[in-house]
Amino acid sequence: MTYDEKLGDALEAVIREGRYRVFADLKRKRGDFPKADVVSGNESRPITVWCSNDYLGMGQHPKVLAAMHDAIDGVGAGSGGTRNISGTTHFHVELEAEIADLHGKEAALLFTSAFVANEAALSTLVQLLPGCVVFSDEKNHASMIAGIRNGRGPKKIFLHNDIADLETKLQSVPLSTPKIIAFESVYSMDGHVAPIGKICDLAKKYNALTYLDEVHAVGLYGPRGGGISERDGVMDRVDVINGTLAKGYGVMGGYIAASRTLCDAVRSYAPGFIFTTSLAPVIAAGALASMRHLKSSNVERERHQERARTLKRRLIAADLPVISGPSHIVPVLVADPVRCKHLTDILLYRHGIYVQPINYPTVPRGTERLRLTPSPQHTDADMDHLVNSLTELWGKCPIALEESHRQAAE
Repeated sequence: MTYDEKLGDALEAVIREGRYRVFADLKRKRGDFPKADVVSGNESRPITVWCSNDYLGMGQHPKVLAAMHDAIDGVGAGSGGTRNISGTTHFHVELEAEIADLHGKEAALLFTSAFVANEAALSTLVQLLPGCVVFSDEKNHASMIAGIRNGRGPKKIFLHNDIADLETKLQSVPLSTPKIIAFESVYSMDGHVAPIGKICDLAKKYNALTYLDEVHAVGLYGPRGGGISERDGVMDRVDVINGTLAKGYGVMGGYIAASRTLCDAVRSYAPGFIFTTSLAPVIAAGALASMRHLKSSNVERERHQERARTLKRRLIAADLPVISGPSHIVPVLVADPVRCKHLTDILLYRHGIYVQPINYPTVPRGTERLRLTPSPQHTDADMDHLVNSLTELWGKCPIALEESHRQAAE
């Protein structure tokens, strides 16, 4: 058997399970978010995007675009290397200072993505703290799991958002043992929100560092967009905050914010930082403009939350199986990978609605879903079309609807 045949067998297994992913070929329209064209062969047709993580549409904001134009006109395209070798520009320095200020920390450290930031920071911290035990929420993102695994230290998985289970596991480790509690503020597939304050209480009681992933919350929550921890008034109690510049801020990149010593240690030891070319200055400039704008403007956040509440209310009124949650994430349970893919294909090519099927390994098997992300730019007419289209499609498969309702309620 050839190598390609072996790899082909692996692909066939994914196809048989109904979870083979096909990328939609999109052409977005500047200034017209969330509208786009989907390209198929030599043809294109207009669609509305309902699954973008550019939650506030900041990737189209005039201030962001102007800052990026100015940067590329002023300094050119690439960064020139790693941060250690000619790849640090004044845009990087300014952005790290802005991030540190956002989260009320001494310092921040930029990475090319939040995935890289999580993997690099967690693996490095575990290696630099001999005997460190990581306590990880069972629904943590793959990037956190990778970082914990690559740290090659002991770990304990606690039940999702379960304070009692976390405390039981913390009690099983001596007080003097180094510990990290790793968790997220907003869990992106279910929309759950962590009890950050209570986790910080346990961290203080059991002498643990707190490592909080605010990727799906920065820019979106809090008076200045500092995330759920800022909204809940506990940001100062969190030791390390991980965030992204690619979702609420609409550009690209990731970071950690923490003490100066912690950031310097990660900067000095993490291969994922040391050996990676830094973000292009034009990207850093756009993220900087976006963050500065959202620190002083609540218009986008307020409209975003209103749109999310309205969409949830309308889907529930239409008797569609929405997974309830307090955040801006709006999951609609399908509970079958083949049906989920078929449903999204029909939505795209017959109804002009783009939403990607979410299936294993992103979510457990049997919990496949549509993950809707309403933005401030989605209109009532967009919602009318979405809800009517989903109602029509679910009406043709009442057994699936009944099963989805059952699972959504569990």
